[in-house]
Amino acid sequence: MVNPHGQPFRLSEEITCVDCLGRAFLMPRAYPDEPLALGDVLCYRCQDCGDRWDLVVEEADLDLG
Repeated sequence: MVNPHGQPFRLSEEITCVDCLGRAFLMPRAYPDEPLALGDVLCYRCQDCGDRWDLVVEEADLDLG
């Protein structure tokens, strides 16, 4: 995943579910062609328990070099 400057985000396509420790995957965004920005919300869904996790993109998530 890249930021608007073409550099990688530190955010992952997969996270660990806090509830069951299963694998939660990034859900498709409504507008995938729009670049991610600070304050955007990324949604993950756990394949094991089905829980949804919403993470807000923060400045620390960006690798602006």
